[in-house]
Amino acid sequence: MEQTMEEFFHDFRQEMLAGAEAGSTYQLETFMDTVSNELIETGFVEGFEHCHYRAARGMRVDGYWFNDEGVLDIFIADFECRRELETLTRSDVDSTFKRLINFFEGSIAGTLEPDVTTPEYGLVCQISDRKSNIRQVNFYLVSERVLSDRFETYPDNNVCEIRSTYHIWDISRFQRQRSSRGFKEALNINFVELFGDGVNCLPANLGSNSYQSFLIVMPATILAKLYEDYSGRLLEQNVRTFLQARAQVNKGIRTTILDEPNMFFAYNNGITATAQEVETRIENGHLQIVRLTDLQIVNGGQTTASLFHTQRRDKADISSIFVQMKLSVIDNEQSEMIVPRISEYANTQNRVNAADFFSNHPFHVRMADFSRRIWAPAQQGAQRETKWFYERARGQYIDAQSKLTPGEQKRFKAEYPKQQMFTKTDLAKFENVFDDHPRWVNLGSQKNFAKFASRIGKEWEKSSDVFNEQFYKRAIARGILFRAAERLVSEQPWYNGGYRANIVAYTLAVLGDITKKRGEVLNYQNIWASQQIDNSLKEAVEVISAMVNDDLTNPPQGISNISEWAKRESCWTRLEEKCDEISKNLSDTFWSSLASGDDARSDAKAAIHIQQIDNGIEAQRLIVAISGKAWLELRNKVSPLDILTPKEMGVINIAVQLPNKIPTEKQCLLLMEILDKCRAEGISPN
Repeated sequence: MEQTMEEFFHDFRQEMLAGAEAGSTYQLETFMDTVSNELIETGFVEGFEHCHYRAARGMRVDGYWFNDEGVLDIFIADFECRRELETLTRSDVDSTFKRLINFFEGSIAGTLEPDVTTPEYGLVCQISDRKSNIRQVNFYLVSERVLSDRFETYPDNNVCEIRSTYHIWDISRFQRQRSSRGFKEALNINFVELFGDGVNCLPANLGSNSYQSFLIVMPATILAKLYEDYSGRLLEQNVRTFLQARAQVNKGIRTTILDEPNMFFAYNNGITATAQEVETRIENGHLQIVRLTDLQIVNGGQTTASLFHTQRRDKADISSIFVQMKLSVIDNEQSEMIVPRISEYANTQNRVNAADFFSNHPFHVRMADFSRRIWAPAQQGAQRETKWFYERARGQYIDAQSKLTPGEQKRFKAEYPKQQMFTKTDLAKFENVFDDHPRWVNLGSQKNFAKFASRIGKEWEKSSDVFNEQFYKRAIARGILFRAAERLVSEQPWYNGGYRANIVAYTLAVLGDITKKRGEVLNYQNIWASQQIDNSLKEAVEVISAMVNDDLTNPPQGISNISEWAKRESCWTRLEEKCDEISKNLSDTFWSSLASGDDARSDAKAAIHIQQIDNGIEAQRLIVAISGKAWLELRNKVSPLDILTPKEMGVINIAVQLPNKIPTEKQCLLLMEILDKCRAEGISPN
């Protein structure tokens, strides 16, 4: 049963209180973490930096993010941890936005002089330094109240001669986003309203049972405008992640736009897109698309971005350029399985493959499987064991509870406590900071995840067996340490409320580096067994974080924004050089708590062997579930195509004899590879 607004508000409030207590943070900081994560995951913004500043002159800011395209997202919170749901009125909106605008105008004008040790000083300097390059500022108001029904619109305008847009996220909008499957607010585009006319198209679906599909010749001007207005929201999440790690303007595409625009249609591979719903009409004898619900580009993100950037930066005339688009209408229920396949098979020019990490990539499926069946030891004083919940696709944690009775929900939360839920982007943070990549973590969750995806994807293809139960337990132990470090930093007397994310990332990177240099490793098995870190590790985090804070907050001359400094490779290089000095301040108790590197490597080899056995058993179970008749039909389909080797055909001949003859575990693993190869050709057993 769907929650009422009041019920959602009270649940949301309890989440804030629990999160603030667990993380030893201010309630406002926890609120901003929660809402910014929602906006990042769904593509409304690329990242978020905390920056809480209030001035007596009617100025306030609570966070910001500069993206790579000349856009500043700047946030203000309407949050007092209210006990009851209240209404956000038009006058409230006006006065709140006014405080945020005042801060931006003061930064542009250079009239603000905050303390040089604070995050707001860095933001003020950054706005002032970049003012000539800021093409758009998006003002975000995030509120725990519900927007008045009488509120209509807040029109775009210019502030300091810069295009400005206004976005209000009240509690009802967050509820709508969470209540929809996958926690996603669909992107709805009405071409007639936006561009004055529909877009001509040809129906490409055949037969009454096939899904709808269309071929479109899309004007480049429309694509560029859509990218300007909707940016990351226009790109399917995996493509958005893919582009985070790569240059946004393809040199070949740019050259064609500038030098041979008349040949663009011939040279370019075109765009593949999906939508949940399409509204069409007949206009002057032509079929036109009038409206699209949840338009997502699953291949062609670089083409779209390049058209926009070349038009803006090079003042290129793209009015004569057209792009071919293949549009598939996929309903929401099928999107999780079908859209990634379309994206994977469609991407050839800049291939989005296994390394780009879809939510149903085998790595994520395996991690989710571990999280559903591996019990974590009970913490000291607790009577029952629990599990960690890995959310490989957005919204799974709440989705898993949606059809449960109140009693069943209570049991679910006892088995999977909310504080033990972690996402793909959480996992990327836990792993990257300990693998000498703290700078990546400071780039923001999406870019960090893109780096993690590329790295782990390559390792998976090299040997998937290293991602076993031991890897999973180590990842959880790293997560426990990461979250403990966040709490410890917040509690330190020197902590002034800024740069916690930067300090934590580099503290843990230093911790990993100094242990590795001694040929030892942190005792992750002990952390897993106790589900917490011991006192010697707490003391080490406190000592290292204080020294990291001193280093981070004293960047080289000419750098005013510490968050930007933390994103540079030279920041980590400078800290690495101080690791020997830092290690001298750690106690003998800490050093004696470390595990032997040789023992860790021996345990890793044993875990790989166990995973190989598990893989064989699982492969045999899946292969035997397919009938011999189905294998015979598959063999008949692939034989004329000559896509399998003689060895592979020989193994299929064994599978044809099921159930009279059972393939070995090794043969079943090969049959799994054969199935993948056949599916890539559009062939699968019935």
